[in-house]
Amino acid sequence: MTLMLLLAGAALCLACLGIYGVVSQAVAQRTSEFGIRMALGATAGRIRLAVLRQGMGPVTAGVLVGLALAVGVGRLLRSLLFQVSPTDMLPLVASAVVLVLVAVAASLIPARRASRIDPMTALRVE
Repeated sequence: MTLMLLLAGAALCLACLGIYGVVSQAVAQRTSEFGIRMALGATAGRIRLAVLRQGMGPVTAGVLVGLALAVGVGRLLRSLLFQVSPTDMLPLVASAVVLVLVAVAASLIPARRASRIDPMTALRVE
């Protein structure tokens, strides 16, 4: 059980690093766009929200598909589950909530960086 816990923690860390890397790369590619938006009057909160939406879209879809697959596979593996029902919602929802919170935390760092872009610096780079 300890090994399973360690592997689950490692998988969660890898997911966090992957989400951070993808969102950070997207923010780096869209720096001039964010600079133009800020120059035209977009607030820092709107920029952060746009980056968070971009990062959380695939995560939300993945969590929903994962929950559906977990219930389906759980029914197939009913004989291997001990003291837990394949449709027990507490572990499924708890793991989904933890993954979403980790994804939000991983997306907040690039979102803050995008909201602090100086419009003149971003436009000068082009």
